[in-house]
Amino acid sequence: MILVTGGLGFIGSHTVRALLDLGEECLVVQRRARGLPAFLDGARVAVEPADVTDREALLAIGRRHEITGIVHLAGSYPWPPFPAGPVEATRKALDGLLNIAEAAQEWGVRRLGIASTIGVYFGVAHEGPAREDAPLSMGASFSIPAFKKVGELLGGFLADTAGIDIVNYRVSGTWGPLGHLDPFFAAPALVHAAVRGTAPDLSHLAGPVFAEDGLDLTYVKDTGRAIALLQLADRLNHRTYNVGSGRATTNARLAEAIRSVVPDAQVDLPSRGGAAHMVLDISRLREDTGYQPEYDTERAAADYIAWLRAGNRD
Repeated sequence: MILVTGGLGFIGSHTVRALLDLGEECLVVQRRARGLPAFLDGARVAVEPADVTDREALLAIGRRHEITGIVHLAGSYPWPPFPAGPVEATRKALDGLLNIAEAAQEWGVRRLGIASTIGVYFGVAHEGPAREDAPLSMGASFSIPAFKKVGELLGGFLADTAGIDIVNYRVSGTWGPLGHLDPFFAAPALVHAAVRGTAPDLSHLAGPVFAEDGLDLTYVKDTGRAIALLQLADRLNHRTYNVGSGRATTNARLAEAIRSVVPDAQVDLPSRGGAAHMVLDISRLREDTGYQPEYDTERAAADYIAWLRAGNRD
């Protein structure tokens, strides 16, 4: 049985679906109570309400279930505002990571996978797609890449000293059903606006948005399947894997895909000429798991629009 923290959330729920499709049983640990998403209806998924920062509650789960692996996708970083202050928020974030590592050791799980982010590469010049062995900057502009870098360092130390098989997933920009408006890319906002028949509101984004802007975007069903394959692989040759599409998707390309489904969608964005794109090298992932993305931009946009038009809500 694979335990998935944050398993009813965005990437977590799709990872659970992929694990089930590969024949695994799943146990979901979720801090906030919520129902199963439609694509998990009828699935044999055990749910334990618990906060990973509560050490005793987390460890007790292993006494009620036979857990063979852990996929840690619950948020392990503080995000402002900080009601109790940034120091306490940092302590809770690190407690959650350390509690998961302790649980993996106590339960003797086969593998512990921990979510990291494409953001660890920001601020580093790359010639071509970003590779896992690229040197990283010590700085970070946001809490997410800062804490993911810390998590990777701590995970490496614990893997070496505690004998836990720990794998890092550097996840690319991910979009699709159950997602949210992301501050770093426009895809979810453009799709939602097309379904509503309105102009997109992009005020939540961190900066101006242009047609040529692009990023390694991965449809969430592919992201979930990649993580499931990494969790279940008989043997992995590396500790860190990029999880992405291996290609850049520009806003112009996305707008074109949306219009193939919603011809009158108001998804035009201003142009500013060429732009650099962050793309992940996914050679390791392909070689060690056989992963190939199944959703190109057109298929992903059509699937997401169909999900929303069917009355589902993110």
